[in-house]
Amino acid sequence: MSFEKKHRLHWLFACLLIVILTALSLLPALKNPVLAQFPTVSIPTVTSSPRGAYIRVLLTTTEYDPINVRSGPGSIYELVGIMLVGQEAKAYGYYDQYIQIEYPGGPGGRGWVFANNVDVIGGPIPLLEPPATATPAITKTIDPTLAAQFIFTLQPSRLPTFTEPPALNLPTYQNITGNTAPGGLPLGLVIVVLAGLGVFLTLIAILRRG
Repeated sequence: MSFEKKHRLHWLFACLLIVILTALSLLPALKNPVLAQFPTVSIPTVTSSPRGAYIRVLLTTTEYDPINVRSGPGSIYELVGIMLVGQEAKAYGYYDQYIQIEYPGGPGGRGWVFANNVDVIGGPIPLLEPPATATPAITKTIDPTLAAQFIFTLQPSRLPTFTEPPALNLPTYQNITGNTAPGGLPLGLVIVVLAGLGVFLTLIAILRRG
């Protein structure tokens, strides 16, 4: 047998061996075929969690004026910051006419805004208790240094001396009680008596002549 025929024979034998080995490896798969299927892993459904109640600052006037955020539910409480028109914040509850919101600049990260200046979105909010210790922004204290500027001390002054004026020399006048004749008789009565006496004597003289 020639060398070329031996080489071909060896090549065919090798190919036959590869085919047999391949068939043997696929035999279990042919007996138990595996059906294709989707994995059974459960995929969670993504749902958005509710945001909860929150407030939005309203446009209360024609100007874009900010609203005040205070440390408590009242205008006497300390001013801790402001919010602009359109800003939003989480709402915790209300007391009287004020709403408590999430505000980093306030005590405990919270603040209070006037309810008429905001709009509550996301459902009703609960009634809250007022702060345990209210710290009013206005304290009735008097600055002693400032008050001392308005304290005036009156210096004592000497009273004016009084000099008694000299005595007045009042003129004296004679007390005249009326026109009287010597003896204390009224002067008019004396004249009447004398006139009557004269008339009487005149009549006597006329009668004697006649």
